Amino acid sequence: MASASRLVKPAVQELMHTSVARTERLSPHWMRVTLSGGELDRFAPLGYDQWFRIFLPLGGEEGMERIPAKANKLFGYLKYLRIPDGVRPVMRNYTVRAFRAASDDSPAELDVDFVLHGSAADGTAGPASGWAETCEPGDNVVLIDEGLAFNPARGTDRVVLVADETGLPAVAAICASLPAEATGRAIVEVGDEADALAFDHPAGIDVQWVIRDAGAKPGAGALTALIAAELPASPFHAYIVGEQALPTGARRHLTTERGVAKDRVSFCGYWRAGAASPTPKAQAGANA
Repeated sequence: MASASRLVKPAVQELMHTSVARTERLSPHWMRVTLSGGELDRFAPLGYDQWFRIFLPLGGEEGMERIPAKANKLFGYLKYLRIPDGVRPVMRNYTVRAFRAASDDSPAELDVDFVLHGSAADGTAGPASGWAETCEPGDNVVLIDEGLAFNPARGTDRVVLVADETGLPAVAAICASLPAEATGRAIVEVGDEADALAFDHPAGIDVQWVIRDAGAKPGAGALTALIAAELPASPFHAYIVGEQALPTGARRHLTTERGVAKDRVSFCGYWRAGAASPTPKAQAGANA
């Protein structure tokens, strides 16, 4: 996994228990899960690409009650791994697509957009994808806030954002947080034209969609588009996320071919092609 750069950690990192309020199928391969209630009113929104660890109850409520307080730290993670397979919740990393603070009329809500791979019905979905496709209102989850990876110099209003579909929620959330006068380019690759979900962005941000060819490696099209793109005048801040070859290749291109300073590139490999996450026994049984 490519390393993340200049992470901004939240002031407090505690377990937050909350639950599913509703779900919405956005496209063939996108499911939005809205969380609400429980301890979500303690969530401190930072905007941009704020991300969190989410624990999914694929082993039942017993496992959810056994999540250690610092499961995102080394010793806490080792304790988490000691929860028996079949009981242990699945832990994954996701981006805040949108957060709405509590009001007099409604509780706090957090939207999480899941890319759907395979099918829960025939058992081909991964653990998180299968859960997102089948979860119901009232299902409990646990979150740990992890802060930001997008961390430009103060006053930066020119950006280059590059991602495959797994980074689309982050790109959309960053654009929602940028000042109205921001300029630049966003290049987002998706596997299906129907999954190119429009998002609000400053008028000066040029959004380029890349539809991946069947059988092509995820991220390769976005990298090709970046290499061919006319980029904004320097200085700008670049943000590249997705399958690990994309941020690695894009960062190399920007720093060696375009002369972008390394500290002006935030990047992270979200996943690696061909390296599937293990499916716990509980999930295998649920999809059978």
